[in-house]
Amino acid sequence: MNIVLIGYRGTGKSAVGRLLAARLGRELVSTDAEIVRRAQRTIQEIVTQQGWDYFRDLESDICREFAGRDQLVIDTGGGAILRAQNVEKLKKNGTVFWLTASVETITKRIGSDDERPSLTGTKSFVDEVQDVLRERAPKYQTAADHIIATDNQSINQLVETLLRLV
Repeated sequence: MNIVLIGYRGTGKSAVGRLLAARLGRELVSTDAEIVRRAQRTIQEIVTQQGWDYFRDLESDICREFAGRDQLVIDTGGGAILRAQNVEKLKKNGTVFWLTASVETITKRIGSDDERPSLTGTKSFVDEVQDVLRERAPKYQTAADHIIATDNQSINQLVETLLRLV
């Protein structure tokens, strides 16, 4: 059975995933990192050159592949839940943890990240985070087996919480 981490960027999926995988002696895989590795381009370059639909197709292929493996900690990209087939595949052989954080926490954590393309194109960073979270929250909620708020929690505290739930 896999452990699947979902949530918006900046909620702690990568940091929690690294420590959790180490504590459990499991392999950590990242859908975004795998997309970048296979495409040999940054996410920004993929989206600029070929668009979001192409990126989401790559993401779906990788979600399907990772879901077919076992004993992984899977760090998904924030938009992996946008396609129902990704959620279906990941849940078939995984327990899904939605890591949440407030808009304020997210903007503090990722405000200087310029590696990711805008999801809306025209809004301020804070407005974009608010709008995207509002749009995605029902999808995260539906996908999640467990919800963990990451605000004001250390990575160690979050991993301990996950370990109790696993």
